[in-house]
Amino acid sequence: MLLTRPSPAISRLRAGIGVLALALAASGQAAPVATPNVEAELVPATTAAVPGQPLTVALRLKHREGWHTYWRNPGDTGLPTTIEWKLPPGVSAGTIDWPAPMSLPVGPLVNYGYEGEIFLPTRLAVPAEAKLGSTLALAARVDWLVCKEICIPEGADLELSLPVENAAGPHPRWGAPIAATIAALPRPLEGWKIAALGEGQRVKLTLTPPAGAADPGKLRFFPHDEGRIEASAPQTATKEGAAHVLSLPVAYQLAPGFTRVSGVIAGTDGFGGTKAATIDVALAGSVVAGPKPTDAVAPPVALAAPAAGTMSLWLAVLLAFAGGLILNLMPCVLPVLSIKVLGFAQHHDSRATMRREGLAYGAGVLVTFLGLALLMLALRAAGEQLGWGFQLQSPLFVTLLAVLFFTLALNLSGVFEFGQFAPASVRGWTSKNRTLDAFGTGILAVVIASPCTAPFMGAALGFALGQPMVQTLTVFVALGLGMALPYVLLAWFPAWRRILPKPGAWMLRFKQFLAFPLYATVAWLAWVLGMQIDVDAVLRLAFVLIAVAFAAWAWHASRTGGGRAWRWLAVTAMVGAVAVAHPLAVPEAPAGATAKASADASEIWKPYSPANLDRLRAAGPVFVDFTAAWCVTCQVNKRLVLNDRSVVDAFGERGVVLMRADWTRRDPDITRALAGLGRNGVPVYVLYRPGKEPLLLPEVLTSAVVRDALATL
Repeated sequence: MLLTRPSPAISRLRAGIGVLALALAASGQAAPVATPNVEAELVPATTAAVPGQPLTVALRLKHREGWHTYWRNPGDTGLPTTIEWKLPPGVSAGTIDWPAPMSLPVGPLVNYGYEGEIFLPTRLAVPAEAKLGSTLALAARVDWLVCKEICIPEGADLELSLPVENAAGPHPRWGAPIAATIAALPRPLEGWKIAALGEGQRVKLTLTPPAGAADPGKLRFFPHDEGRIEASAPQTATKEGAAHVLSLPVAYQLAPGFTRVSGVIAGTDGFGGTKAATIDVALAGSVVAGPKPTDAVAPPVALAAPAAGTMSLWLAVLLAFAGGLILNLMPCVLPVLSIKVLGFAQHHDSRATMRREGLAYGAGVLVTFLGLALLMLALRAAGEQLGWGFQLQSPLFVTLLAVLFFTLALNLSGVFEFGQFAPASVRGWTSKNRTLDAFGTGILAVVIASPCTAPFMGAALGFALGQPMVQTLTVFVALGLGMALPYVLLAWFPAWRRILPKPGAWMLRFKQFLAFPLYATVAWLAWVLGMQIDVDAVLRLAFVLIAVAFAAWAWHASRTGGGRAWRWLAVTAMVGAVAVAHPLAVPEAPAGATAKASADASEIWKPYSPANLDRLRAAGPVFVDFTAAWCVTCQVNKRLVLNDRSVVDAFGERGVVLMRADWTRRDPDITRALAGLGRNGVPVYVLYRPGKEPLLLPEVLTSAVVRDALATL
C-alpha cells in the first residue's frame, strides 16, 4: 500500500478536532437529558473552574418546535423554570440571570417565555481554597412547564463536572452562546429619566431619553412580579415631547404592596446595543384592581351565593359566618365536636368554669383560622398557587392526620388513656386547667375541617383571598366565629344543656361508639393517600397504624404492671412507625397520578385541562366538577348525585360533556381556574353554556339542583 503524507489542511483539521475532544473531555459534561418536548443540560462558559473566581454555568433548554417554557413571571398562565442546586461544600449559586422574554399569545391570554434554544445563566462562587487538579462536581434538579396547546410539567436531574485549574479559557462549544446571552441580558436603563404614576386602573410610565439617544422603537413592558400589570390587556404607547409614555393596565387580581414598577422594558430598536433594559421606580399616585379582561372566562352566575367579583366585604363576612355554622355539621368536624360535647354530660362544673372552657374553645378556633389565613397569604405572596384545604394536598399531612385520628379512636376504644403518656405533675395541672384542653380541641376542629367546604364558604373565601390582608383576615374571623358559636353558646347558657341525657353507664358505650366514625375517617384518609401516591403508600400507612396501635397497647401494659420491657417495646414500635412513614414525607408523584385520579372509574368523565375545556366549550355545553379526594363534601356529592344514573342520563340527553378537575395534588392550572371563578377551594361545579354566562352551582348538590341548571341550556 502506498502511504502519502496528509496535506497541511487535513493536519490542521485533525489538530482542531483533537483540541475540541480534549476540551470536551476535560469539561466532564454529562449527556443532555431529552424529554418529548425539551432537551436540557448544564453547560459551562469556561473550560475549567478557577479558585476564587466566579464560574458561569447555564441551563440550556432546546424546545421542540412550537413549544415554550416560561420567564420568571409567566404572565397569565404557566410556571417559571426552577433550578435547585446540589453543590460541593464551599460553592454557592446565585439566582438565574433571566434573558428578556417574548410575548406568547395563547387565545385571549398572553404569557411570557421562551421558544427555540435558550440559555439561562447562573453565577457560581468557587472558593479560593478549591484544590488545583481536583474535579468540581455540580448537580441540579431542574423543573419546567412546557406548553403548546397543552401544558406538561417536566424536569430532570442534571450534572456537570469541571476540572479545577489556575486558569480557564472560553468553552469551545458553549462559551460563545453563553457570552452572547450575558451580553444581551437586560441591564438598568442608564441616563433615562423614569417616572411611574398610578391613575386608578392604569399606570402611566414615562421614559425620557437623554439628549441624542436613538429612538427605541415600539415599547413593551414585562413586569417582574405577578399581580401588578395585566398581561393580556393592551399597553398603549404615546409621545409627550421627547418622552415615551406607556399606559399600563393594572392587574385584575391585584396583589398587595404595589409600590414600585419593576420589570423589563423592551424596544424593537433597542437601547444602545441591547434590545431590553430593566427599570425599577417608585410608584406615585394610587391604583385599584383593573377590570376583568373581556376575553377571559365570563364571571359566573351563582345559584347559592354571589360571585366574588360582585361581592362586598360585609356580604362576604355574612356568608363566611353562615358557612362556619354549617361547618359543624360536616362529616369532617362532627366526630370531634361530639367528643367535646360529651364532656358537658360528664362534668357539672360551675358556670364560670364552663364559660372559660367555651371561650377557650372559641379562641382555639379563631387562632387556628387566623394562622391558616396568614400562612396562605404568605405562601401566595411567595408565588405558590394555593387554596382552601391546601395542606391536604400534602401526603405527609394526610399521613399525620390519619395517625392522629387513629390514636384518638384507640383512646376512645379504651386501648389506652392519654394521661398515661404525661408525667403526674402535668396530668394534675391539666386536670385543674381544662381550658387548655378546650383550646386544643378548637385547634383540632379547624385542622380537620380544612378538607370541607360548607355552603356559602366558597364564595366568601374566594372573595377573601383576593383582598388586602385586613379584609382577608376579617372574613376568616367571621368563619371562625360561626364555627365556634354553637359550642360557646352551649357552654355559656347552662339551661340549654338540659337536653343532654343524664350521666350513666351509657356514656362509656357512647364514647366507644364515637371511635368508629374516627376509624372510618382513617379509612378515607388512606384512600386519599392512595389517590395521591399509589397502593404501596396505603400499605405503608397500614403498617404505620399497626405500629402505633402496638406502641399504645405496650405503653398501657407498662403502666399497669408490665414493667420497663413493655415501655421499651412501645418506644421501639414508635421508632419503627416513623421509619416506615418517612418515605411518605417527600414522595415522588408517579407518572399519570393526577390523570388517574381525575379519570375516575367511569370513562364518561374527561380529565381537565384549560386546552381541553376551551376545545369542548366550542363544541357545546360542558359541566366541570372541581373536586379532590380529600374533600368529603366532594365525595358525598359524587356518590349521591353525580354518579346517579338518572343524573348521568339527564346530562346525556342535553348533550353535556362531563369533565373532572382533580385537585387532590397541587395543580396550578386548577388553582388559577378556581380563582377565575371567584373560588379558592373545592367543591365547585360549573355548567358552561354556549352563548351564555357560565353557571355556578351550590357546594352541596341535589338531583333537583342539577336538573334546574340543565333547564337553563
